[in-house]
Amino acid sequence: MLLFIVPLLFHLPHMVCKHTTRCTIQDLSRIPHEYYKPGHLIIGGLASHLFTSFGEEDFTERLPIHQLLDIFILPKNYQHILALVFAVKEVNENPKILPNITLGFHIYDSYFNERMTYRAALNLPSTFMPNYKCNIQKHLVAVIGGLDFDSSLQMANILGIYKTPQLTYGSFAPEDAGHSQSTSFYRMAPNEVHQYSGIVELLLHFGWTWVGLLAAGNVSGERFIHTLKTLLSQKGICLAFSERTVKTAYLTEYYAMYSQWIQIYQVIMENKAKVIVVYGETESMLSLRIMVALGAVDNGTKTSEGKVWILTAQLDFKALTFQMNWDMQLFQGSLFFRVHSNVVQGFKAFLQVQNPFEANGNGFLKQFWAQVFLCLFPSSSTEEQASETCTGEEKLENLPSSGFEMSITSHSYSVYNAVYAVAHALDAMFLPRTKFKAMMEGGMQEFQKLKPWQLHPFLRSVSFNNSAGETVSFSANREVEAGFDITNLVTFPNNSFMRVKVGRLGAEAVPGQEFTLDDNRMVWHRSFHQVPPLSVCNPSCPPGSSKKKKEGEPFCCYDCAPCPQGKISSQNDMDDCVGCPEDHHPNMEQSQCIPKTISFLSFKEPLGISLALFALSLSLLTVVVLVIFIKHQDTPIVRANNRDLTYTLLTFLLLCFLCPLIFLSPPERVSCLLRQMAFGLVFTVTVSCVLAKTITVVLAFVATKPGSRMRKWVGKRLASSIVISCSLIQVGICSVWLGTCPPFPDSDMHSVMREIILGCNEGSVALFYCVLGYMGFLAIISFVVAFFARKLPESFNEAKFITFSMFLFCSVWISFVPVYLSTKGKYMVAVEIFSILASSAGLMGSIFSPKCYIIVLRPDLNSKEQLIKRK
Repeated sequence: MLLFIVPLLFHLPHMVCKHTTRCTIQDLSRIPHEYYKPGHLIIGGLASHLFTSFGEEDFTERLPIHQLLDIFILPKNYQHILALVFAVKEVNENPKILPNITLGFHIYDSYFNERMTYRAALNLPSTFMPNYKCNIQKHLVAVIGGLDFDSSLQMANILGIYKTPQLTYGSFAPEDAGHSQSTSFYRMAPNEVHQYSGIVELLLHFGWTWVGLLAAGNVSGERFIHTLKTLLSQKGICLAFSERTVKTAYLTEYYAMYSQWIQIYQVIMENKAKVIVVYGETESMLSLRIMVALGAVDNGTKTSEGKVWILTAQLDFKALTFQMNWDMQLFQGSLFFRVHSNVVQGFKAFLQVQNPFEANGNGFLKQFWAQVFLCLFPSSSTEEQASETCTGEEKLENLPSSGFEMSITSHSYSVYNAVYAVAHALDAMFLPRTKFKAMMEGGMQEFQKLKPWQLHPFLRSVSFNNSAGETVSFSANREVEAGFDITNLVTFPNNSFMRVKVGRLGAEAVPGQEFTLDDNRMVWHRSFHQVPPLSVCNPSCPPGSSKKKKEGEPFCCYDCAPCPQGKISSQNDMDDCVGCPEDHHPNMEQSQCIPKTISFLSFKEPLGISLALFALSLSLLTVVVLVIFIKHQDTPIVRANNRDLTYTLLTFLLLCFLCPLIFLSPPERVSCLLRQMAFGLVFTVTVSCVLAKTITVVLAFVATKPGSRMRKWVGKRLASSIVISCSLIQVGICSVWLGTCPPFPDSDMHSVMREIILGCNEGSVALFYCVLGYMGFLAIISFVVAFFARKLPESFNEAKFITFSMFLFCSVWISFVPVYLSTKGKYMVAVEIFSILASSAGLMGSIFSPKCYIIVLRPDLNSKEQLIKRK
């Protein structure tokens, strides 16, 4: 900035202007293009529709600007100038705004060049020299411009001296927020940082996690990459690559960029990332068009591969005049963030009546017309080659969309609103009648007293509805919170296109609804066959698997590992598999949890039915034996074996066979209490009866010896005492069990993966094994006693049968313990039931089958003689 301002200030003492003479300042740096319309108050404008690259100077002599410029037209940006002219025209024709006051304008161009931007900024508030009044002074009240951050800041360095309000119409984020706050910035477009969250939301919406970045090679581009990279990583999105385009200052550097553009194009097209986020300004869009054209020529086979281009708001789809007819099918389906705009009534008709022969001070129009329509004006001294003469009959609507659009663009809409913001602020300032009357009576001298800085308080508080019905006002940061539209680019073979609004990103929306998108309106590149493309580092991990990090790769690149047993992943790309709730289990694909089936041993399944029938059959057999014994109760063999004890033994054997029916009933509180208690007590009584029979047999043979003292012990009382005393001990153990840790219904969700096993928890495992141990103790005593009585006379001697029965009994229950502990679920109950039935059947078969054989089949042996017979 100082390089331009300081030399100018040194010339001030040598310039003299007298009131009686006309000032003449030789200006070799006169700007060749401007559009001026006089008025009481002037709105300045800085457009960016002329593109130039300087040749390198050797500084040996001062050359006029028009000799240094090689100018290209950016046709689409010419609409920005027309939007300002149209808005001023509407204000002057509206009697409700600034009545009897005419607004004028003075528009220059930045030429996308610092030197020319500073030159224009010096011309706007005065003539070329700051604070130097020569001839008629313009009554500048505000300036609209520029399009990008660099030109806006360069203007602010000059306009800030005069505190002139500056309304920028581009969307950008100031690199130095403190500096921008100290200037007279008013932003007609939202800060570009609002787009960052919108870009992330858009990528997440389509599941694009592997994307490329292409940004301008300046401070803004570096900041964009750094900021967006952080936001993307927080949302699980990775960068496949990040490329930068270098900004050129001279024409020779511009041509030297060709090889770099081809290299960037190859990186983009060869990478498997289908989505490219592009950030930059107008020059970046022009470079992108050249890069695609050069890449297509260098390797045409790659152009058929589609990409989704996501472009930020400053990157409007535009082209230089020689680029208007370039193929643009590669950009089919691109997504643009654009500053929100709306239809302005009458603007299209205003564009349709433009005529180069009615320029009226418009220094831009003829060169624009000649380049876009490839024609020459009769008096033109230009060197352009054209096939015909400009007639004025050419129509702007016939130009391809990449060159010029008939609908108002977002930047033009911002310029339109900026003019109205200045007009309404002036109207509010002149609202007091006394001040307005003094202004009108004082004429031009009163207007000259108006200072631009006086407009600031009115501009900050301005609020109005524009012709599109939208409210325009500034926030505390002097920024119009318009939000962004998301548009989809639909291209046509004639190199025209149509923008389709498919979404919205607005800060003024309802919380949680700032980002909206309509997928049904989207059009994709033809290679995608109208299906949203996938842009991921690797295919998603399907349900039933989880992501496994690849060493040395970004976190978006990973392998897929199957879920371990018992865990599931119900969605794609889950970081970890999760376990199911206790009452659920994974399905075969391990993609969802399904409820476990309730399982318990019951009468409704084959195993339960088999055990129940077996138990009932043995019970019926026991009843038959009991009936036989009762029917033959007076026979010697029944009387010799203690009828009462035999009946008791058969009765409790019957109960032993019926016990499994309790085990086959649903596990409930009552059934759980009865199950083990009934089993323990019934079996204890049964084994006690066997023990009593064994002791009775032994004592009976001992008591028959002469002089034996055992005779007084032989009788029913001994057997009853043994049974009762042994049973009471078991009753005591069971009472302690019930009083301390009684059995209760329980569910086992872990033993079997797909089942919830209902059963009875024993409460105290120690007491359960005490019950079993006590029965085993009685059985062992019976076995030992019977074993020692095996040599007694064989006739009606039960000792051998009892020995065998106790051997079977002990074998069954000794085998029961390891088998019981090794089984799970309902099969544990089945093992216990089988052990009960097997041991009970062994007792009954060993003890009572010989007697039934004699009673039923060999009644001849059922006599007293046989009872006392000895071998």
